[in-house]
Amino acid sequence: MSQPTTAAIVIAPDLADLYRDLHRHPELGFQEHRTAELVARRLSGLGTDVTTGVGRTGVVGILTNGPGPVALLRADMDGLPVREDTGLDYASTATATDAHGAQVPVAHACGHDLHTTCLLGAVEALAADRESWSGTLLLVFQPAEELGSGAQAMVDDGLFDRFPKPDVVLGQHVAPLPAGTIAGHPGAAYAGSDSLRVRLVGRGAHGSMPQNSVDPVVMAAEAVLRLQTIVAREIPSTEVAVLTVGSVKSGDAANVIPGEAELLLNIRTYSDPVREHVLASVERIVRGIAATAGAPAEPTIESIERFPVVVNDAAALARTFAAFEEWLGADRVLDPGAGAGSEDVGILATSAGAPLSYWLLGGTDPSLFTTGRMDDPALARVPSNHSPKYAPVIDPTLGLGVTALVRAARTWLPTPDAAAAR
Repeated sequence: MSQPTTAAIVIAPDLADLYRDLHRHPELGFQEHRTAELVARRLSGLGTDVTTGVGRTGVVGILTNGPGPVALLRADMDGLPVREDTGLDYASTATATDAHGAQVPVAHACGHDLHTTCLLGAVEALAADRESWSGTLLLVFQPAEELGSGAQAMVDDGLFDRFPKPDVVLGQHVAPLPAGTIAGHPGAAYAGSDSLRVRLVGRGAHGSMPQNSVDPVVMAAEAVLRLQTIVAREIPSTEVAVLTVGSVKSGDAANVIPGEAELLLNIRTYSDPVREHVLASVERIVRGIAATAGAPAEPTIESIERFPVVVNDAAALARTFAAFEEWLGADRVLDPGAGAGSEDVGILATSAGAPLSYWLLGGTDPSLFTTGRMDDPALARVPSNHSPKYAPVIDPTLGLGVTALVRAARTWLPTPDAAAAR
C-alpha cells in the first residue's frame, strides 16, 4: 500500500517528544497522576480552563470561542499491565502496584499515550485558529478506560453537572490499520463486555485419598468445557456472543487435592437479551456442576468488569466521515463492521444524551500492507493492541490523529459568521 499523501496539520515540534515521554512513563488506571499533570499544564498554557481530579485522576478542559454548540473531544490516558517488547529506544520499563497489590510491568500497549497526545495537539491547533470555529470544546482526558470504569467515574463526579453538556461526543482509537486510513461502523460498533470471577468450593484431601474430597479441579474442568456450549448451543446463529475462560487457578502441589478453584471469564455480546441469557446460563451451569459434585458450599460468581455496547449514532458518524472522506478520499475511510473489542466511551454519550461519533485511526506502517482494506492479509500479522510488541508509528500517525480531531471538531462547530447568523 502506498504512503498516505494527504497533508495533515503541521504539529508543534515538541509534540512527538511529548508522545515519547508519555510512552516511556505509562500509568495504570486511576494512577495517571503524572500524565494528568502534564495534560493540565499543557492545556493551561493554551488558555484553557482546566479542572483536575475529575473521576479521581481525570482532567477536563474548557475552551470557549463565542456562541455555538458544545463538542466533547475525549482521550483516555491509562496504560496496561504488560511488559513492553517493541525494542523502541523510548520503550517503557515502568512497573507499578496494581489494585490487588501485585507488582506488575506497565506499558502503553493500547495507544492511549497517542490518544492523549493527539488531543493536546488538536487543542493547540484549534486554539491557534479561532477564526475557523465558534462554540465550546469540552476536552475530556479520561482515566481507567482499561478497567471499564473511568468514564462512569467522571460522570459520577458531576462531569455533565459541573461542565457544559455536549451536543456531540467525538473520539478516536489507534488501531493496527495502515496509517492514513480511518475506520468506523454505525450502530453497535463495539461489543459489551462482562468479566466474571467464579469461585468453586470443594473439600481438600490427600491426593491418595480422593474419596475424602470434593475435587474443585474436576468441577473447574467440567465448567470450562460446559460453558463453551452456551454460545455453541444456546445462542441463535443470527446473534453474536463470545465466551472465554481466560484463567483457571487451583492448588499448589501435585499430591494435594485443593479446597477451591477459581475461573476468570470474559463474555462479549451486542444486545441486552443475549447478554442476559449468557449470564444466566453461566450461573445455571456453575451452580449445577457444584450441586452435582456435592460441593459443601455454593459457588460464588462476581462481576469484576463491565463495558456496555458502544453505539455510534449513524447520522453523527456519517457527518464526521463526510469530512474525513473530503480530506483523505473515500478509499481511505473504511467500515470495519462491528468489533468484538470493548470501550467505555459510550457511557459519556449516553449519560449526556448526545450522539457518539467514534472511529479507529490507522497507526501501522503502510508499507506492510498490500491493499489497506479490511481484508488485507497483513492485518493477521502486524502487532495489535494489547500485544507487548504494539506501538504505532509516530510519523505520520501523530499528525493524522491531530488532523482527524481538528476536522471532526470543525465539522460540528460552525464558523463565527454562521454562529452569529443563527
